Amino acid sequence: MPHLTVHLPESRLTGKEPVLVAALTDAIVDVYGEWARDLVSVRLAGVPAGRFAQGGKAVDTNASVVLGVRAGVFDRPDAARITVRLGTALTDAITRVVGDDLRAGTMVELVASPPERTFVGGALTV
Repeated sequence: MPHLTVHLPESRLTGKEPVLVAALTDAIVDVYGEWARDLVSVRLAGVPAGRFAQGGKAVDTNASVVLGVRAGVFDRPDAARITVRLGTALTDAITRVVGDDLRAGTMVELVASPPERTFVGGALTV
């Protein structure tokens, strides 16, 4: 179950939420396949002005994506290809919707969850 938390400058996010959610979901589906669409969970967080910083200075051209994936994705023979596709597809989705000037400041982090540590609705999702 891919789940994304995306932090963007509030001023850049406001009004673009539905389009961004669709683009991020499509990016995951492009990598995993259509079967994943209903499993993609997206959380958007707007960061107020002055609370995104790079090199000690406030910026409004950064985005941060944390994508939770099953740990098994890193054990596959094609893991390197999949992870590159995920990082690229998510960055492309953000920049298409919010602006290409965010590309250089967009960080995508893939966080592995072992199956025995993922719960939905209080139930283990093995």
